[in-house]
Amino acid sequence: MGLPAAIAPQIERIGVIYNPEPGNNSAAFLASIKAVAQTSGVVSVETPHGDSSSIERLIVSLQDARNAGLVFLPDALTAARRKEMTALVAKCRLPAIYFLRLFCDVGGLVSYGANLNKIYAGAASYVDRILRGANPADLPVQAPTEFEFIINRNTARVLGLELPESLLARADEVIE
Repeated sequence: MGLPAAIAPQIERIGVIYNPEPGNNSAAFLASIKAVAQTSGVVSVETPHGDSSSIERLIVSLQDARNAGLVFLPDALTAARRKEMTALVAKCRLPAIYFLRLFCDVGGLVSYGANLNKIYAGAASYVDRILRGANPADLPVQAPTEFEFIINRNTARVLGLELPESLLARADEVIE
C-alpha cells in the first residue's frame, strides 16, 4: 500500500501545490504524479495556474470537493509561507503531504523529504573545506541522501483519520 492510500484511502482528487510562476521547477514532478494517479483511482489532478495567488484559490476550491487531498511539491514560496499554508489547509479540513518536516512542525499532517539537518551539516563541511583552501569548482555536487517521514498525529485526529499502526511504525517521528 502506497503512502497516500495508507493515510487517506478515499482520496479521489488531489491538488498539487507549487508556485506556478515562471522559473519554478516543481512542475517537473507533474508527469510522475499524473501517471501514478491514473493507476490509483484518482479522478483528477488539479494544479494552480497563473500566479502564486492561485495556490490559495486551489486549496479553497477543494474544501467542498468530495474526497480531496493535497500534495505540496518542493517550493521556496510555500516553504516560506508554511504557517499560512498549513493554517488554510487545516481550515479547509484537507489531508496533505508536504516536502519538509517544517510543515508538520506547524500543524501539517505528513511530510516526506530531505533531512535538512543533514543538508546543513554537509553545507558546513563544504564551507570548512573552502575556508581551508579548497577550490569550490573542485568540490563534487551533493544531493540529499537521507529522507525523513514525519506524521503529525494531532492533525490526523482533527481530520478524523485513523492511521494504521504499521504506518506509524514506519515514521521517523510521530508528533503527538
